[in-house]
Amino acid sequence: MKSAVSSKPRLGTRGQPEQTRAAILDAALKEFSIEGIAGARTDAIARAAGVNKALLYYYFHDKETLYGAALDHVFGGLTERLEKALKPELRPGEKILAYAQAHFDYVSENPVYPRMVQREMMRAGTVTSPHIGSPHIRQMVERYFKPTFMKLAQILQEGIEAGEFRPINPAQYIPSMIAIIVFYFINTPVMRLIMPGDPLSPERVAERRAAVLDFISASLFRNPPALIQAPNHKEKLS
Repeated sequence: MKSAVSSKPRLGTRGQPEQTRAAILDAALKEFSIEGIAGARTDAIARAAGVNKALLYYYFHDKETLYGAALDHVFGGLTERLEKALKPELRPGEKILAYAQAHFDYVSENPVYPRMVQREMMRAGTVTSPHIGSPHIRQMVERYFKPTFMKLAQILQEGIEAGEFRPINPAQYIPSMIAIIVFYFINTPVMRLIMPGDPLSPERVAERRAAVLDFISASLFRNPPALIQAPNHKEKLS
């Protein structure tokens, strides 16, 4: 009697497109975030994903296409998180704090995010030339950055007109707010040298999250709301 043969396709074949594509993207994100697109090796990505190199090119035409898909995955995930946080029934102040929390939490939960963003911004170079810089940055701006920027600007303007916010310039405040949120994670190698302990430990991340919300609140609101404080976590600079 012949043994039954499973009809379920193996990962690494064309029979599981969603799972295979996801595995390749996950491996690519890790490789690109560490090595950048220039140093990343497609055979290393295929090996980490558990697929053969030919299958990698079946799903993604070349390394540049795979890199673009990885960027799209990172920024798309952030945009989806932010859209869920910006509920229409919230007041402007509640929306800004919800945005800040959602953005901070996404970056803290996805360590590849700050590295991918930093590498892409450095690679972007002169976007007006078709031969210099990144071919993806303009698409990322139009699809993700610009819509979020415009939405935040509208919320800030509504808060100013309602008397909830100080009369700040949204075009200047938004980049400052984003920098406050993400810079800590981009700068973790330096933070490790400045202060003892792990800057990405749950305690330190919670402390930083509270500090970010407090900073945004104090700089924006006419009457800053009381915020949840992080656990007491004092360390000496030495």
